[in-house]
Amino acid sequence: MLRRSEYKLLNQMLDEAISGEFEEYKFDESELSKLQTKLYQYLNQQTIAAEKVSEEKSRIEELVTNISHQVKTPLTNIMMYSELLEESARDDQQEYVSQIYNQSRKLNELMQALVKVSRLETGIFVFEQRTDSLAEVAEEAIRGNISKATGKHIVIRKMWDASDDSTILACIDKKWAIEAASNIIDNAIKYSPENSEIEVDMLEHEMFAGIKITDHGIGISEHESPKVFSRFYRSSSVHDEKGIGVGLFLARQIVEEQGGYIRLKSELGKGSCFEIYFPKRM
Repeated sequence: MLRRSEYKLLNQMLDEAISGEFEEYKFDESELSKLQTKLYQYLNQQTIAAEKVSEEKSRIEELVTNISHQVKTPLTNIMMYSELLEESARDDQQEYVSQIYNQSRKLNELMQALVKVSRLETGIFVFEQRTDSLAEVAEEAIRGNISKATGKHIVIRKMWDASDDSTILACIDKKWAIEAASNIIDNAIKYSPENSEIEVDMLEHEMFAGIKITDHGIGISEHESPKVFSRFYRSSSVHDEKGIGVGLFLARQIVEEQGGYIRLKSELGKGSCFEIYFPKRM
């Protein structure tokens, strides 16, 4: 049975372990001394393991960054030369030149996505959250997708009251919040038919504020809904559509890393509704 003084000493040891200041100071054959030795060994092992994880993260980041830089120049050249070729190519060559350009652009998008994924997953990127306007996030996300929507004759409608622009606030890293919302709008455009509409609205609750994006596209079946946020997941039903399957994965990572969450409501053949929520205060 432990005495009060032993409980107090154990509590002190745990406090020192949590603060990183634990050291052995009892050297005898008692059980308490053995416990101190084992705790000290365990903490040393945890410190070494943490250092190895940190080193591994740095190596991964360095590797991905180096690959990205090495690939960027040749890809840019391929895209530039394919555009030049397109101007002088014969009619029977246009399709091949166009394929070269499209595939190189797709590879470029994949490389950019991989860099973002690696930075988020390894925890190297630190979000700089501050209280900011969610309406401005939605505006920027819409603005960045207007040309894609226009190409399919899709109208993106803002459903919120403009007078709420400065009142709907959340604790966000604005640049990355725009990235998350933009990825979801881009996804809605890809899988919506021509001449349709996408509605973007604001949501506000006691602890969270969010952006609601609703499309009237192909929708997602119930059994596939949990999978769409997986890395590189693409349904067999959209195999022929453009995309690499990281947009929704990145969106979820960005939102969750900032203390938020994503909700999805969808019905096959009737469209999807994504709601992304961020904390209103930290």
